[in-house]
Amino acid sequence: MDAIELLGIIRSGESSKIQFKEKMPHNDSLIQEIIAMSNSLGGIILIGVEDKSGKIIGIKEEITKLSETIGNISTNNINPPVYVTTEVVSIENGDEKKILAIHVNEGTNKPYKDLNGTIYVKQASDKRKLTDNNEIMRLFQSGGNLMADEMPIRQASIEDIDEEKFREYFRKIRNKTIEEEGLSYEKALHAKRVMIKGNITLGGLLFFGKDPQFFRTSFCIKAVAFYGNELSGKDYRESIDITGTIPDMFNGGLRFFDNNLRHIQAGQNFNSTGKLEISQIAIEELLQNALLHRDYFKNAPVRLMVFDNRIEIISPGKLPNSLTVEEIKYGNPVPRNNILISYAKDEMIFRGFGTGISRSLEEQPNIELKNDIEGEQFIVKIPRSVDY
Repeated sequence: MDAIELLGIIRSGESSKIQFKEKMPHNDSLIQEIIAMSNSLGGIILIGVEDKSGKIIGIKEEITKLSETIGNISTNNINPPVYVTTEVVSIENGDEKKILAIHVNEGTNKPYKDLNGTIYVKQASDKRKLTDNNEIMRLFQSGGNLMADEMPIRQASIEDIDEEKFREYFRKIRNKTIEEEGLSYEKALHAKRVMIKGNITLGGLLFFGKDPQFFRTSFCIKAVAFYGNELSGKDYRESIDITGTIPDMFNGGLRFFDNNLRHIQAGQNFNSTGKLEISQIAIEELLQNALLHRDYFKNAPVRLMVFDNRIEIISPGKLPNSLTVEEIKYGNPVPRNNILISYAKDEMIFRGFGTGISRSLEEQPNIELKNDIEGEQFIVKIPRSVDY
């Protein structure tokens, strides 16, 4: 970066991605800061800038030795190692002052820990120690080291799987019965990862369970059709909890929209049922996306809301792996729940991995997408026309 860019960063102040240090911090402090940035969205540590005030002090230590120390700390004192880059930027402010910038990328092998196994993440301009198991699991997930749909549901047993439903699925994908494949029922469950090492998986429960919400109450859909346009509104046309397997919830969500959106003739015969005011294909794709790609480490429901001027579909979890809204518009996949996706290909009207958002936009170009990083949720809004 050049001096003008650096001055702009300093003027903006400290944030979750920018940290000021008046001088080279103690090794432990620097380790914690690098870990926190690697486990979050990355960032820049500026040495030679006064904490909080942003006053440019400049570094007085020997730069080559500092850079070498920083490199050794990040690779030898963090597990797995973090590889940072450093650069020196000179600022002329009456006299020349040098700032050392340490660039830390968002990690691809989270969670990063110190040698004692302690995990840090950023919280605004500060950092905090991570102790919550669900948050730690989400870091494993974002690093591709843990899949929520493969997690065992230890309270569940083989009796909690709908055997008839699974047998029908197996016959559909193999064109043979379980017995014709030479398998026992339990071995077939393992073959399709409904069970792993004797335990029912979350993915298996969500697609073939008799009552998934008995074990995971929040993994449902909460759907509300409001009068007016405010979330705080107390009056509503319909408010329901949609439960069951993912295919059950998908069909229930479609019925909810069908019941609470207008049907228009759109050039059809007067006696026809009419088309939904919002593209049916777009709703199908977005609802599937919310159920299949949501973060199942977050103990929260998918929410469907119909207002007079818009609909909203809110799924728990921000986009994984640093994906952006612009990237998913062009068909980049969101590889979060691979077991669920494998089932959906045969059990739902799933049209292809990674293309749901782009197909929805083709059908309904006025869709608004928001990756809410702070709230850790993905929000879809579609305006409704008020004139018919």
